[in-house]
Amino acid sequence: MIADEATMAQMMAASQKGDRDMYRALLTEIQLWLERYFRRRVAPAQLDDLVQEVMMAVHSKRATWDPARAFYPWLAAIARYRWIDHLRKVYRSAEDELGDHDAAEDSEEEAVMARMSLERLFVHLPEKQAEAIELVKIEGLTISEASAKTGQSESLVKVNIHRGLKKLSALVEKAE
Repeated sequence: MIADEATMAQMMAASQKGDRDMYRALLTEIQLWLERYFRRRVAPAQLDDLVQEVMMAVHSKRATWDPARAFYPWLAAIARYRWIDHLRKVYRSAEDELGDHDAAEDSEEEAVMARMSLERLFVHLPEKQAEAIELVKIEGLTISEASAKTGQSESLVKVNIHRGLKKLSALVEKAE
């Protein structure tokens, strides 16, 4: 069972004061929360690595948590930023592997899983926003190239990217 907000805040406050037992208990709770948080967002093979990466970030940033504020939003922000970094890494890796014909099958599976996760998010966006993000942020086209390909003005491509990313961010935060 994952601890409630008040319990997590108490454990973190005690941890910041040097209570090692509370810190161990806190890390266990954080791990459970992160596993649940990422289970729907990443491929199963990537789950453990991402959870560990976030736990390392929490450890290094633990002094930045303010006891006057809620704990879970602080944790969720760290998790979300690490998840976004993870997605960027996966897409760059997948892009690099497209040129490598000897890529391992499991690497292809990870790229497919990441792509499926992104497509699940894209269904919540208007078509033009999803298309603009796909072309510029994923395929790497310039704004001018995306504009020519979609028939949208350059400024509209920029607006669609901005609005689409903002909506994706809101969807991710809502899912927490």
